[in-house]
Amino acid sequence: MKTRESGMPDENYWVSFFDVDHIFKELEINDQVFSLVDFGAGYGTFSLPASRVISGKVHAYEIESELADELLKKSQKVGLDNLTIHNRDFVESGSGLEENSVDYVMIFNILHATESPEILKEAYRILKRGGKLGVIHWRYDQTTPRGPGMDIRPKPEELEKLIQGAGFKILKFNIDLPPYHYGILAKRKNQI
Repeated sequence: MKTRESGMPDENYWVSFFDVDHIFKELEINDQVFSLVDFGAGYGTFSLPASRVISGKVHAYEIESELADELLKKSQKVGLDNLTIHNRDFVESGSGLEENSVDYVMIFNILHATESPEILKEAYRILKRGGKLGVIHWRYDQTTPRGPGMDIRPKPEELEKLIQGAGFKILKFNIDLPPYHYGILAKRKNQI
């Protein structure tokens, strides 16, 4: 599954859009997390630091083989043995992970995809009961220097409804993640 408006800008430009430490603090990505999944890992902007912060294993999913290969090289260069890169279309083929098997799923900047319900369904399936879901997206503001077109860019309220519809309980809503993003923290309910 390639999302609408796929394609990544230069990596140095891309990372300038994020304060990873602030995002991790607000979305509760820390050493209390044992297993984490990053759907749409890209350059590893979040997978690499997450593998240094959490107490266990990170699974990074990336559909673009060039990006997955580069992420593997980066992880090997810095000696990260708790990061597994999956060059896989997780929407079409699933993640390959067991049900109720991970503590945390990150879905960053991809819920403008037409397949958003399927992405959330797979996140729900693999999360343990009470497991957390962290979502970030570009603000609904056309002055942002990047991001999907306004016709497909979700408003926070739209994501809230989508996430709740997938069986999650919202813990924190419309978190300010400067300079250009907002976040939502949710948890998997015990049952829908």
